[in-house]
Amino acid sequence: MYRFTSKLVIYRKFGEDSILYRLADICQRFASGNFVREDLITEIYAEIHRLLELSTRYGFDKNLWHNYLAFLLAMNENPFTLVSEKVGANEGTVNEFAKADFAIFQKLFCYDFTTLEKELDINCFDVVTHYNAVVKSEQIFNKSVSEKVQMLSRQIENAADEDEMYRIMTDFYKTYGVGKFGLNKAFRISHKEQFGILSPITATGDMTLDDLVGYDAQKQKLIENTEAFVEGRKANNVLLFGDAGTGKSTSIKAILNQYYSRGLRMIEVYKHEFKDLSKVISEIKNRNYRFVIYMDDLSFEEFEIEYKYLKAVIEGGLETKPENVLIYATSNRRHLIRETWSDRSDMSQDELHRSDTMQEKLSLVARFGVTIGFYRPNQKEFFRIVTTLAKKYPEITLTDEELIAEANKWELSHGGISGRTAQQFINYLAGTAINE
Repeated sequence: MYRFTSKLVIYRKFGEDSILYRLADICQRFASGNFVREDLITEIYAEIHRLLELSTRYGFDKNLWHNYLAFLLAMNENPFTLVSEKVGANEGTVNEFAKADFAIFQKLFCYDFTTLEKELDINCFDVVTHYNAVVKSEQIFNKSVSEKVQMLSRQIENAADEDEMYRIMTDFYKTYGVGKFGLNKAFRISHKEQFGILSPITATGDMTLDDLVGYDAQKQKLIENTEAFVEGRKANNVLLFGDAGTGKSTSIKAILNQYYSRGLRMIEVYKHEFKDLSKVISEIKNRNYRFVIYMDDLSFEEFEIEYKYLKAVIEGGLETKPENVLIYATSNRRHLIRETWSDRSDMSQDELHRSDTMQEKLSLVARFGVTIGFYRPNQKEFFRIVTTLAKKYPEITLTDEELIAEANKWELSHGGISGRTAQQFINYLAGTAINE
């Protein structure tokens, strides 16, 4: 195996501690006879353990060795893959190096561990190449990455030669991208060494805009702005404001699911992380994706100054915000920053021009070119939400009249009328025997 990996040119930087390079070193020492049997077996089991950990994290199945190699190809960011991400297959001398590397990976896909296993009296490689994974909840593995990598693995298995593999890989990069941004929908600030400043969020939910009953005008406004953004046209930062539980956050999460396949990605940022926004933007500004920086439940108390960081990022400074970045925020406050009666007067014990300070605070909302209001439904709309949601749960067999009567009792003791209250009521019905 070492004689293959040592000849890689483009796909070379996997790290000396990678499973691939560690196994290549093990195989080299085995072939040379320069090893202690028990020590080598221990090293092999350590790498198999790492392979199983990776496979569990991403829900790999069948041939874990093939899945791992496909994962390396999908995640490796280098000049060739980054260009392919933008334009797909293209002319250039670099293609010769790429095809030579793909020929090596085909050999790695077909690598025969039989001799090593027989000599050492182990069968771990046979097990991981004929693996039957335990069915897992989507909440404990990264489904977004898993599906793409396993699809790529199967395609490579059937590739006739390096030319076909070149086509497979360039098509993959053009369609899905490369690295963490290509294979994941959403991210958060984490500073983890293996990911950099942005770490993938592995479970984002599968909600759609149809799941949010009503609010058609609000959803259409959000769709129009996002559509323009992903198509490379001018678009605005968006503020979704209004009553709690009305679907603001759900709408933004649904937008991610709707436009992910067209290159939309989302980065969740909390206000205590605003100081890192410039680093985040620096990492994403040259990538071939459209990024929404998502700020949920955004608001500021009178004494908080983090809003100044946000204002500087949105508009201001020598370096303008990149065209592939927008900010979508939700808030229960129309103006984001808590306003007091004293803010409305220049009369203040400690500040001569109080209204100037108020205008500075309120100017933050002006940075959002689109503001969309979400308000509590009236009782008729609330009942329509309840009956519409109930239709998605076959186990709920109450009539509409019975649903409305029960929903009326529920909202009186559970925070009043809202879309969230309606969903909580439906969850209760679906999880109990009240409808039997």
